[in-house]
Formats: sequence, C-alpha cells, structure tokens
Amino acid sequence: MPTVFGLLERAAAAAPDTVAIHYSADRWTWRELEDAARRTAAGLAALGVGAGDRVAFWLPNTVAYVAAYFGCAQLGAIAVAVNTRYRAKEVADIVGRSGAKVLMLWPGFRGIDFLSILDEVSADALARLESVVLYGEGDSAPEVPGKLDRKHVTSWQALLEHAPRPGNAGTAGHGCNMFTTSGTTSAPKFVLHQQRSIVAHAGELWTNMATLIGDGAVLQTLPFCGVFGFTSIVLAVAGRKPMVITSAFDAAETVQLIDTHNVRYLSATDDMVMAMLEADPRLTAMPGLTAIGFGAFNASPEELAERAETRGVRLIGLYGMSEVMALFARQDPATPQAERVLGGGQLISASARVRVRHPDTGELCPDGESGELEIRGPSLMAGYFENAEATAAAFTNDGYLRTGDLGYTTGEGKFVYVTRMGDTLRLGGFLVSPVEIEAHLAEHPSVEGAQVVSVRVGDAARAYAFVIAAEGQSIDSANLGAHCSEALARFKVPIAFEALTAFPTTKGANGTKIQRAKLRDRAQAAVDKGEQA
Repeated sequence: MPTVFGLLERAAAAAPDTVAIHYSADRWTWRELEDAARRTAAGLAALGVGAGDRVAFWLPNTVAYVAAYFGCAQLGAIAVAVNTRYRAKEVADIVGRSGAKVLMLWPGFRGIDFLSILDEVSADALARLESVVLYGEGDSAPEVPGKLDRKHVTSWQALLEHAPRPGNAGTAGHGCNMFTTSGTTSAPKFVLHQQRSIVAHAGELWTNMATLIGDGAVLQTLPFCGVFGFTSIVLAVAGRKPMVITSAFDAAETVQLIDTHNVRYLSATDDMVMAMLEADPRLTAMPGLTAIGFGAFNASPEELAERAETRGVRLIGLYGMSEVMALFARQDPATPQAERVLGGGQLISASARVRVRHPDTGELCPDGESGELEIRGPSLMAGYFENAEATAAAFTNDGYLRTGDLGYTTGEGKFVYVTRMGDTLRLGGFLVSPVEIEAHLAEHPSVEGAQVVSVRVGDAARAYAFVIAAEGQSIDSANLGAHCSEALARFKVPIAFEALTAFPTTKGANGTKIQRAKLRDRAQAAVDKGEQA
C-alpha cells in the first residue's frame, strides 16, 4: 500500500520541476521539496529518530514544517502537532505525555520568546526529550536556556546539510500524525493516525476536490497544527498542485496571494472570511476563487454566506474532526445557498458511512431526525495514543466512531452537522475542553471550583468563568486573569470571572449535574449588559 512519503516521491517523479510551494519570495519545486525532506530525514536519523519515535512540531506554517513532516514519514516516525499559541503548561503536557524525542520550534516567530516559554517547562516534562531543532528566518542565533544544557540543540539548516537519505522506511501501518483533541478531563487526548489513513484520505480527497481546484493552487491559511490546515498539505501533494504558504494570517496579504498565484480553493474560519472580504476593495472580491470551505465558529453561517454572495464569493460548509481528518464531508457549491453553507455535506469517500443515533433511546434515527453522528471510513484514526480505554469508548461494537456531534442525515452519504452535543468550546477557531480551563483555575489558591462556558462578544466566541471562592478567600478577577494568561493560550483566557456561592444543579436518573445551560444564559446576559468584569 502507498505510504505518506510515497505521495511526495510520486509528485517529484511526475513533475520534478513544477512549483510545489510558494512561500514569501521563495519557490520550491517538487524535486527540491523531496530533497529537503530526505535531508531532514537523514538529520533526524542522526539524532536517533526512528520508526515509532515522536517529533513535536511547535512551528507555524513554513516549508520546514512540510519537509520535516515528510522526513518523519520516511523514517516511520510520528509528527506531534503543537499549537504555536500554546504556553508552557500546554507545551509541557504535550511534549511530556507524547514522549517526544525531538522538538522543533521557531524561537523568534512573531516576536514571541518561545525559548523562554520552553524554559518554564518542568524538567520532568522534558525528561524524554533528547534534541531541540531551531528554525529561523534571518534571526540572530538565540540564547539557549540553561534548562536545555543537557539536550542536543541544532538547527533545521544543519539537518539540511546531511546527504539525502535514500529509500523509505515508512510503512502503511506506521503512525505518522498525532493531534490533540478535547476530552472529558483537563488533559487532551492524542489522536493517532497511521500512514494508511492519511494516504487513503489524500487520494480520495484529491479525486473529490479536483473540479474545485482545476489548474489553480491551494492556499494554506489555517495552521498545520490542526487537521484542516494539515489536510491541505496532503490534498495539494496528491493532486500535485502548488501550495501557497503563509506563516501567519494577514487578510490583505491573503487577497493578494489569491490573485498572484491563481488560488482556486482554501479552507478558512468565518472570521478569516470576513476579514478578507473587508480587505478586498473590489466589487467582486477574490474573483479567481471557485469556493471557500469554511466553519461557522463565531457568526451565523447564513448571514456570512449572504454577505459573501453579494461580493461574488461562494462559501461551502465542511465537516471534519481530528479523529477522521478534515474534509470528511463537504457541501456542493452548486446547491442552493441555504443548504451549502451548513456544516457537513456529502461524504468524501465512497466507502465512508454516516448514521445518527438517538441519545436517549439508542435507536438509529431516520433522515431528518437529530441525534449523535456516528461515522466510519478509511480516514479514521488508529486510536488515542496510549489510551486504550478512551479508544474503546469512542467506537461502537461495529466500528463506528461516536463523534459527540449533533446532526441528522439527509440522504445516502449526506448529513448536516448542527453542534457539539457536549459542552466543548470553540475559541479562537479551535476546539477547547472547558475542563482544561476549569482545572487550571482550580489550581489557584483562592478558587474552590470553576465552570467555564462560551459567550459571544460581537462576532467572537470567548470563555467566561464562574468561580466559587475557597474558604476564607475572595475572588480577584485581575489575579485570576494573570494566572490564566501565564499558562494558557490567550484565546482560552476567560473575559470575566464571576463569583458564585454555588453552581446551579439538577438531579436526574444518572445523578446530579451542573446546569451549564443556565450558566451560559447568565453569562451571555451579563456580556450583553456590559457587566463582565
């Protein structure tokens, strides 16, 4: 069966001198990208990386990310995605629990001192980390923290100085990707994909998306650390289409890149779409685009689609999650607007399946009746890394994934995603478990307990915290805000910390539960009145 590195090999063999990547002023051909991947693989192998080892990517979108990913696949190693917006506590958790042998990072990206953040990570979390690979673009050599004295520190440029590694040690059964996902505890689960699922999805994705992309390019606006950003890589490689990569999103620059490089398709969040529409002064915005696949995290999909439609931009709804990759389904651009902007759509793979189960009765639902979406297909994860219990709980007896998403089917292989059935938050375009924020707040000496919900502030979704003070303590919002800012990504920091004496609860057949709906209503009312602290 084809392998992940084999995708790149075939692209380089078929179109060696065709442009594979546009990045800033640089152009990389498929031959050059394969060579960089082989050299990076050789450099990683010299650091002791082999089959099954984990390499953590704490990097923004760069050529180095793409080359290093395929280099890992050539070795049979696993790329562990780390969001560049994460702080020390989150990085410590991912690097520590994944057992990463190597960590790659860009110390000066966007003026953030990533090495200082890394220096705050506990020695225990770095115990299995052996090497750190630094990437830079015109940066002066950074001062390496003392905590890394016992680690081997090198650079991506040094990896490229190795002779290209021949052959391909990766197999279909090797793990190759690890993404973090929200769970029911403060620690996110690690979603592990094998090379077979990535390759299968890449091929079927290109077959499905070829008509949208045509002879154009694919723009990478979303971060590679998430499945929607990452999926764009393998889509472009499978189709041998140019990737236009930017390390950080800028609306005006994105509009210019779409024009310059004949970009026909991109995936984006709703706030990105709104920013691009505002940045393009033409009556018909971004005229070269066939469609934008989008997720409605902050605004009404119907309202945004109408705004885009008046400017000549066609939006289509998508569906994906870490466990089955992005673009598991998409809407058809030719369908009426009211239908095509909904999440979900037609399954990408002809061998994929979707069904809906009633959450109370456990019976399968007919078309049009809402319940929990259950899905399966060739892009399904291998499981949660080193978490057999969670893996078993995620699947039905006949191999369907319990998504935790509310939706309904609309015909053979078609469905509509409505919302999360649980209380997972969508903040900053990412899925975030509220328990993660709650657990961190509970570590503060003034806090006895915390509940975090999502509220809308303008077009954005933000976290809002309810806290119960510990005995003899009082709640100081400024202190709690600083406590969160020190350890959590900015988009996870609550905008308010409202003190309660007790959380509202209800008793049911399965025990006493906190009434999160009441908390959400109360929080939204406070925001609407401008009362948040």
